[in-house]
Amino acid sequence: MRGLTIIVADAAPERFRTALSIAAAQAALGGGARLFLQGAAVALLRGGEVPGDAAHAAAGLPALALLLEEALALGVTLVACQSGLHLAGLDAASLDPRIEQGGLVSLLQGLGDDRLLCA
Repeated sequence: MRGLTIIVADAAPERFRTALSIAAAQAALGGGARLFLQGAAVALLRGGEVPGDAAHAAAGLPALALLLEEALALGVTLVACQSGLHLAGLDAASLDPRIEQGGLVSLLQGLGDDRLLCA
């Protein structure tokens, strides 16, 4: 199965939820899945409640933080944009150790035969 790389292009929680869901489904099917959080999207890694969590909980769906944990547990690779870390005022050491740091050049260099999506 071909791998899947998804670029999360902004800090909209619903886009990130969708990207995580797609990547988790890919990993559950045995394929490689990688998410690259570009620029402002890195702020979504801060944790805590985000807009939409209450509505998802009311519908019996996981909060964004739990969805992120489930994706990581399935083996989805998460890469935080180095510039985005600076924009968000986050220190890479404060992130889950399973989250990598990188840039678009290294992401594209390692793309191989992956399908590429932008969310």
